[in-house]
Amino acid sequence: MKSMKLCTFTALMIAILFCVLCSSFESCSAIRGYNHHFRKLKATSSAASPSSSNDNNTFNVLDYGAKGDGKADDTKAFEGAWADTCKTEGSTMIVPSGSEFLVKPISFSGPNCEQNIVFQLDGKIIAPTDSESWGSGTLQWIEFTKLNKITIKGKGVIDGQGSVWWNNNHSPTYNPTEEESTTSSQYSALRFYGSDGVTVAGITIQNSQQTHIKFDSCTNVQVFDINVSSPADSPNTDGIHLQNSQTVLIYSSTLACGDDCVSIQNGCSNILIHDLSCGPSHGISIGGLGKDGTKACVSNVTVRDTSLQNSLTAVRIKTWQGGSGSVQDVMFSNIQVSEVETPIMIDQYYCDGGKCKNDTSSVAVSAIHYVNIKGTYTKEPLHFACSDNIPCTGLTLDSINLEESATQNAKSDSPFCWQDYGELKTKTVPPVTCLDSGNPPNKGINSNSDSC
Repeated sequence: MKSMKLCTFTALMIAILFCVLCSSFESCSAIRGYNHHFRKLKATSSAASPSSSNDNNTFNVLDYGAKGDGKADDTKAFEGAWADTCKTEGSTMIVPSGSEFLVKPISFSGPNCEQNIVFQLDGKIIAPTDSESWGSGTLQWIEFTKLNKITIKGKGVIDGQGSVWWNNNHSPTYNPTEEESTTSSQYSALRFYGSDGVTVAGITIQNSQQTHIKFDSCTNVQVFDINVSSPADSPNTDGIHLQNSQTVLIYSSTLACGDDCVSIQNGCSNILIHDLSCGPSHGISIGGLGKDGTKACVSNVTVRDTSLQNSLTAVRIKTWQGGSGSVQDVMFSNIQVSEVETPIMIDQYYCDGGKCKNDTSSVAVSAIHYVNIKGTYTKEPLHFACSDNIPCTGLTLDSINLEESATQNAKSDSPFCWQDYGELKTKTVPPVTCLDSGNPPNKGINSNSDSC
């Protein structure tokens, strides 16, 4: 009897200790969920690795007539290999190493494909550089659409050869629809649309025409161990663009580009980003949201354990005047910055390349938390420019230490604040004396957030 009581007591103490440790940053159930998810992903990736192109479930593009010399058009071979891959559950399409494949705009499409397909990329895929290959109205180069449990992995390279686009501006003529003009009509090297259970791992994407990777209307997305690379002055070359997508995990990757490392747009929620190296870039951004009076909703975003260097901003929220909706429940924590112009920014007066009229409506920004953000800035440490009619609320600052760069003369060593309300959890460097405490006087001032 005593032995039984001792065992019960020991088991109880172990359970309590485990939950106490877990509660330091999130619930025990959430930890178990994440661990199970990662174990499942690793098991799936291992099981999906092809051992031979002779397997009945593997389809090598060379067997479909691909030349792989970087000159011949291999688009038909890729289409043929995909047609057979699509019909077989748990199959693998192989783009082998040692070859360079020239592929025109192509769509690997469902919804009638089987699930658990692997696109094994170990070779190099290059984009055509002549405008005739793109036609009119093409918004993406390589597209995966309406698929269930699709994995793109390997040690290969997707090269958009974007310099001809950036320098000569000879991209295809495209007139966006009204809906597209209010969201995003940028060209993408790699786009996923309307898919669930998407994994991208190991590959390199470089020199995209504009956006490198776009996830549009996708759920349960995981991106890890990838490299994104384009010059700092390449225009509109976002690293990873999220739009209308939920439950997204991005981690352990290196991104250097001419625009945002990660861009989070309307319709995104439950986004976790961690352990990235970012820069040069424009930073990690939510928005711009609310363009042309549109409604935008973004919630439950966490960016942590990430370094940014030689960038325009580090963590930024940007909204256009005249929009509606809300950005809420955002956490930026453990961010290391080096030679970043403005590390912390909220800009509710965002206006990209033109004259923007003043408007009283705005996307509401609330419950934004900044924890342990440290390093050097070259222009301004913090910039909160919030709406007159819909101020930012629930902002918290904890363990902020931002020092002026020793190599450049900053424009200001003082934070800028306008219509922002929140709380200083600790002293900050430099002191942020301009953050108003509590809530704005008008209790109904944030009514726009109700629309989400």
